[in-house]
Amino acid sequence: MTRAIVLVLLAAPVHAQQPISKVDLESAFTFETERAGAAPREWGGGPPGTIFVDDAMAHTGRSSARLERTATSPQMFTTITRNIPVEFGGRSIEWRGFLKSENVSDFFALWMREDGDKPGLAFASLEPQKINGTHDWTEYSITLPLNPSASQIFVGVLIHGSGKVWADDLQLLVDGRPVWEALKKTPLNLDHQFDTGSNITLNELTKTQIDNLTLLGKVWGFLKYHHAAVTSGAHHWDYDLFRILPNVLAARDGNTARAAMAEWVRGLGPVTPCATCATLREDGLHLRPELSWLGDTARLGRELSDALSAVHRSRSGGKQFYVSRAPGIGNPQFDHEPGYPNLAFPDAGYQLLSLYRFWNIVQYWYPNRNILDESWDRVLTQFIPRIALAKDKTSYQLETIALIAKVTDTHANLWSAPPQIRPPAGDCLLPVITRFVEDRAVVSGFSDAATGAATGLTVGDVIDGIDGMAMSTLVTRWTPYYPASNQPTRMRDIGRSLTRGACADARLAIDRGGQTIEITARRQPLASVNQQAGSTHDRPGDTFQLLSDQVAYLKLSSVKADQAASYITRARGTKGLVIDIRNYPAEFVVFALGNLLADRAKPFAQFTALDLDHPGAFRWVGTPMLDPQQPHYAGKVVVLVDEVSQSQSEYTTMAFRSAGAIVVGSTTAGADGNVSQIPLPGGLRTMISGLGVFYPDKRPTQRIGIIPDVVVRPTIVGIRDGRDEVLEEALRQILGRETPADRIEQMARARP
Repeated sequence: MTRAIVLVLLAAPVHAQQPISKVDLESAFTFETERAGAAPREWGGGPPGTIFVDDAMAHTGRSSARLERTATSPQMFTTITRNIPVEFGGRSIEWRGFLKSENVSDFFALWMREDGDKPGLAFASLEPQKINGTHDWTEYSITLPLNPSASQIFVGVLIHGSGKVWADDLQLLVDGRPVWEALKKTPLNLDHQFDTGSNITLNELTKTQIDNLTLLGKVWGFLKYHHAAVTSGAHHWDYDLFRILPNVLAARDGNTARAAMAEWVRGLGPVTPCATCATLREDGLHLRPELSWLGDTARLGRELSDALSAVHRSRSGGKQFYVSRAPGIGNPQFDHEPGYPNLAFPDAGYQLLSLYRFWNIVQYWYPNRNILDESWDRVLTQFIPRIALAKDKTSYQLETIALIAKVTDTHANLWSAPPQIRPPAGDCLLPVITRFVEDRAVVSGFSDAATGAATGLTVGDVIDGIDGMAMSTLVTRWTPYYPASNQPTRMRDIGRSLTRGACADARLAIDRGGQTIEITARRQPLASVNQQAGSTHDRPGDTFQLLSDQVAYLKLSSVKADQAASYITRARGTKGLVIDIRNYPAEFVVFALGNLLADRAKPFAQFTALDLDHPGAFRWVGTPMLDPQQPHYAGKVVVLVDEVSQSQSEYTTMAFRSAGAIVVGSTTAGADGNVSQIPLPGGLRTMISGLGVFYPDKRPTQRIGIIPDVVVRPTIVGIRDGRDEVLEEALRQILGRETPADRIEQMARARP
């Protein structure tokens, strides 16, 4: 496979951990299960808007996956991806499945990769066969020797260029057998007691029960990451929770519950004194573990406190069964965490498991837990009744979204949730683009020109109310279900969804240039609306543009890393280069482009990463630097950012700013660092920022985002007039403020 695609696949956003039990693996590669929006559930890959579940086309069963690209689709290719840990033994692995194609311009392929301590131990793909064009259902296969050092297997289907590819009846085989038949004998695939449910039924919870369940959640999580019998993988720790839960729920008071937990700890076996005990080093330490509660005998009682403290003192450190470090990066991977996608709701035990799993991952493995808005202990207590007593899957998902929002991390959301369940709930949407400008909901464009115009709305209209409810009231009601690092990003996401609702007419209270009017417009089915429209705020047209003989423009939403030198060469002789990152980069160009902007080596970031020996500790690691290379761009560089700029966009901005770029725009999304995927019961999927990202002087970026050197925000008047006021300011930075305003506006408006 070409080097560019291999690099993207190595960095592709995929699930850090998939279920490894037999029951889950049997359905891991099917498209017959529930979906997340239009895309197949539990699959990673992208880019968004190019992956679908197709109910009208299948090799067998009802559905297949469809990868569909046009000439204007983002990035070079589309892939769907699954990964599983190597919890099986054998000599070879085979990735096999049926593919069907229509008018594929370049090629389509199965691909497979093995990762260990370093990514890319082995790789196989059908790319060399250059299969393209139109083909009926055909079975394809690729094979690799199973590397003894492999810890994860990544498998997928991709399409390069334009066209359509359908995939169905995919199989992962080990020595010719289904992968679940080759699973090593561990408690996760030997213990089946609760495969069909936890047997925990709750209709209400008393204050005593909530208090006891709060303590149980903390004890369960502490043991998961500290007790040798659990960190070694000798227990199915999810199912052990279901075994202790009845005793804790039945306890008449705190003393009885604590005694039950102490007995549970003793049942794990004697704590063996460590030969070489794990000792926390102070050098390079950013965050310490928060374990003072172990000595709180008033809360735990003497017996339980002594038992847990002994576990902590006697730990040896080393490998964790339920967490590891991502190869080559170091963010946490949450291993052996089944997603239980076929769970029947309600199930109070599994719902509590979901809360405990997520809460403890944040407690021990989230690098930004010190900047949460609320006490994390209080959040646990608050959500025990909310999640445990949820009566169906929809309410469980909504409560989980509200829990995730407490982490205040734009990366942390319920990515598996169908868009229809998050308020404003509904299967339809107006074909307009809405954006909060000057704290008001403004129509900034149309997802489809014809249907958008038919609504009667015009660009620049302010939506003050929907269906008789004031916009301010609706925003207050919706806010708990929109996780984000900061308010501009939360309003970004609310803005994208605010016209969603029932497939019926929406009554809109509109402020049009100071005049209040009411418009009735018909919502359209989600599948018929381009929900990606308006997701970037960059300039239409080519990736590289000359706005004049003095100003070059480069947008990263379609940038190609291997064209970096070409962009700089084409910009040579101009006074300034505008790099628009009001988007998400199509390819990683931090170094490919950043090295051509830098005139000296200079660090631009500092990371913190987990310490496996000391759950909850984070250490300073890594200081990336640009390395000046030719051809060097000698003119002024201005970078454009706003609330759309997130994660890699923010990291890229940090790098370019270190090379001397001026940053213009408004606060970014405040979520940087490689993401760590978290499966939750019921087939739910969330993630967190897995690395702490700071400036070289250790100033934080999480939640704060990238603060521009020159703050410029769009205005309602500017939106109405079709102006790009952020780009206009960039031109002033390059050409000087004495440049006539009409010339600046004309250049910013110009279309290629």
